[in-house]
Parts: sequence; structure tokens; C-alpha cells
Amino acid sequence: MICETPSSPAQSGEALGRIARARRDAAHFIDGAFTQGSSSNGWTNLCPLDGSAIGRVPEGGKTEVDAAVAAARAALGGEWGRMSVLQRTDMLGAVADGIDRRFDDFLEAECLDTGKPISLARHIDIPRGAANFKMFTDVAKTVATECFTMDTPDGAGAINYGLRRPRGVIAVISPWNLPLLLMTWKVGPALALGNSVVVKPSEETPLTATLLGEVMNEIGVPKGVYNVVHGFGPNSAGEFLTQHPLVDGITFTGETRTGEAIMREAALGIRPVSFELGGKNPALVFADCDLDKAVEGTLRSAFANCGQVCLGTERVYVERPIYDAFVARLKAGAEALCPGVPDDMTTGIGPLVSREHREKVLSYYRRAVEQGATIVTGGGIPDMPDALKGGAWVQPTIWTGLAEDSDCVTQEIFGPCCHIRPFDTEEEAISLANRTAYGLAAAIWTENLARAHRVAARMEIGICWVNSWFLRDLRTAFGGSKASGIGREGGVHGLEFYTEMSNICIKL
Repeated sequence: MICETPSSPAQSGEALGRIARARRDAAHFIDGAFTQGSSSNGWTNLCPLDGSAIGRVPEGGKTEVDAAVAAARAALGGEWGRMSVLQRTDMLGAVADGIDRRFDDFLEAECLDTGKPISLARHIDIPRGAANFKMFTDVAKTVATECFTMDTPDGAGAINYGLRRPRGVIAVISPWNLPLLLMTWKVGPALALGNSVVVKPSEETPLTATLLGEVMNEIGVPKGVYNVVHGFGPNSAGEFLTQHPLVDGITFTGETRTGEAIMREAALGIRPVSFELGGKNPALVFADCDLDKAVEGTLRSAFANCGQVCLGTERVYVERPIYDAFVARLKAGAEALCPGVPDDMTTGIGPLVSREHREKVLSYYRRAVEQGATIVTGGGIPDMPDALKGGAWVQPTIWTGLAEDSDCVTQEIFGPCCHIRPFDTEEEAISLANRTAYGLAAAIWTENLARAHRVAARMEIGICWVNSWFLRDLRTAFGGSKASGIGREGGVHGLEFYTEMSNICIKL
């Protein structure tokens, strides 16, 4: 039985009260100033914990996007563009320190927008949001280009050297599942390398992008370097930003269909793109694994952040000798995840980001049954206290028995669910793992070092974990293959997108 003992109504009300004090309206941040914009259009930002109103968010249109892009371009020709690398990176280091100083403000805003447990946001979202600035300042200060000498017909020779310059104005379209972390993952390297940015955060999670504007002003970052315009996609801020002729590059994290639409817009003007898109990520659990580690790691990869992690595991393939034991232990782990409010340290799982997204996830829960799944656990909505019944709650769910071509095995669900299937041979496991249009991530659980290297090398993905999950060295390449994205970011790899390389040839 799923854990149906979340925080008591009294506890829930008290915890909600502590979070509720952070409720506020959002605003655009353009050229160093907060504004509601020229339009009366907007929407009410709803808290996924209980469906209550957080505040109003203004919808940006062409006017706001034009102003933000103009401010970003002016910044490139002003004080920001004249700064040395050390001056720029010192300032961004101060931004990271500013996030740390206002840690609790960012924590409340993130939990209010997403409903995720404070324990998760405290250890991942906010620290990584700050670390993304410091990490990429190190890259900007230390990465060299190239230099070659060459022979010439007259014998005097020539020297060629590479010179990197900022790409220009970068459009950052960021998602709602890890709002601060994934936004600064793009803003950090863009600014460290001398660009300016216009951010369009998800309409579901507007608060931390707005709050970062306050930090930028506190630190004294020049006006126009960091801009935020709120809105939706089609016929709203997202579309107007990606269509804008003065945007020099577009980076996006989100679903594959949206990436395809943005790529069509980027073709006008031949603007480069960097995309991290959807995934249907496999875990391969071999009989020689450490079963405790494999169960614990798969619990996190399937259910952390209520399954709303692009790198999460939705397909689990388990070698037959340990299949029954693994299913039983994963079931017990999922049922121990008690839903609750962020402030409660016993909370094991929060809500989905919205009731609209919950309906999408529940549609897959229904489809799984229609297509012959055996429900190991979950499959519905937990019984929550009255104070939380308006929230976007859903049960952690495990299925077995589905065909490999069923919807819940082939399509990204982005909820707390996974399908488990047995396998008999290493070759079969590899084939099953790669049988997908996506290619973002995979996890392999084995104590056999030779097998780990052998199988990992054959995964058609961007990142493969062995005996771990979500362990990230920010110096390494990050991105997806196939329908999961284009380009790589992280460490030196982001240089290819955030800068333009010129070759200087000097005849001696």
C-alpha cells in the first residue's frame, strides 16, 4: 500500500503558512529594472501544493522582447563589453556569493513554484545554481585556444592562432523542473564568456529567474547584461524571442516537440542552437550488482523531484535471476515515499508542477492499464489532507508486463513512474536499452568492471552512469543524442556554442 500518511492537516497548514509568506507577483527584468510591461495580459501563478494563488505574472509580448534584446545588445557595446576577463569573472563570482547570501529567499521561491521538498532544493537546486557561475568563470579564465606554425613557399613561414569572441545576445529558454539550476547552467557560461542574455523562464516557475535580477543589481552587474521576459511559447514571449533577428544564439531545455519548433525559427538567420530535450532513459541492472545500491539509485532516478527530471529513469531492465527481488524492493521503496509539504523533513515526494501536468501523467497511468500493464504499486492520486487536496499530487507508480512498443515504454511521461522488464543476456539488455528514439542518459548497475566498460560504450546516449545516478562533474560534456538534443555544454564544450572562433594568420 502506498504511504497514505502525509503531514497531518495541522502540520500541513503550519508548513504552508511558512512557505506562503514568500508569495509574490513576478515582473519582467529589462535593462536593470523591474517592470510589468506594456500589456495588461498575464496569468495567476498557482502553487502546486494546494492550487492556491502565488501571485500575478505579466505576459511579455513583442514590445518587451524588443526592449530586452535591445538592452542586451547595448550592454555588449558598453561597460560589459569593455571589461577584461578577470573583471567579468570576478563580478560573476560575486553573483554566486549573492545567491548564497540570499539562499533562503531562493529556496522559498523554488519550493513555492515547484512544490518540491526543501531537502531536495537545499542540496541540489540552489547550491548548483550558484556553482554554475563559479564553475564557468574558471573555464573563461583558464581555457586556451590554439596556435600553429606553418611553412610558406618563401621559407619565412606563418603563425596561426585562434581567437574567441562572445557570440552576442543569447536567448535562454529554461524549463520548470529545475528552474534555477538549469537556467544558470546556461546563463553562467554565457555571461562568463562575455555574452548578454534574455531569459524566458517557464510560465510555471517564474520566481527564481526574477529574483536573480535583484542579485544582479545588488552586485552591480551592468544594465542589460541579464534580462528576463515572462510569457508562454506560441504567439507570446517564447516565439517572439526565438524569432528575433538580433538574437545570435538560442539555448533551450525542454521537450523535443518544442525544440523542433525553436529549431525551425532558428533557421531564419542561421542562428546556432544548443538543445537538451526529452528522454526515455533506461537502467540496466545486472545480477552481479550490489542490490542495495541498485535499488536505492533507481528509486532516486525514477521518483526524485516527482519524476520530473529529464535524466530520470522510466525504463528498468533487470537480469532475470534478481528480477523478482528487485521488483519487490523497488515497490517497498516507492511505497515508503510519503507525499507532503516542502518544510516537513519526513516528506519523500512532492506534487507535480501543475494539475495540468498531472492530467497528462494520469492519462499515461490509464493508458498503461488499457495496454495490459500489471500495476505493482500506485497508479492514481494519494489521499491528501484537506489543505492539500487542491494540489497536483500523484502516486509513485511501477508497472510490469507492458510490450516494448506500448506508449508507456516508448513515450516520455515525466512523472514518478517506471516500467520494469526482465532480460537474460547482456546483448538483449543493450538492444532493449537502445530501442528508443531518445538518447539522453542511462544507468548501469554491475560490479563487473569489464562489463561496465563494455556495456557503457554501446549505449547510444549523451551520459552514462555506472553504479550511480545524477553524479555530475561540471567540467564534462553534457547533452543528448538522437531526439534528446543537439550540442554539448559543460566545461570547455560550451565554448563551441557560447563563442565564435576566428583564426588569425600572421605572415612572417
